[in-house]
Amino acid sequence: MEARVKTALWVSAALRTANTQGQMGAVLRHGDDDAGGVLAVLRTRAGLVVLAQTRAADGAPAWLRGTGPGVVDQAGADAYVERQLARDPDLWVVEFETPDGVPPFSATIL
Repeated sequence: MEARVKTALWVSAALRTANTQGQMGAVLRHGDDDAGGVLAVLRTRAGLVVLAQTRAADGAPAWLRGTGPGVVDQAGADAYVERQLARDPDLWVVEFETPDGVPPFSATIL
């Protein structure tokens, strides 16, 4: 069984990592501290991408481009986030400003 980090601790570490890299990050919605999922909104020069936590085929933690392969506008990102919150009210929503679209945390993106 894999040890899991509490979500509040993971979010805090991701925000701190972004800050040390000179990127801004903010919690847009506070979810369940212990076991809430995370949606990471990446604000790039071209638009927004929303990453959702998932698992790879081998069970390893990964991220899925919830809004599709390209960038979307604010309305598209907001609509995706609202749909996910309707399904899971324990979700965290964290936004990062990342000009190149690379998340400030270690991530395998599917």
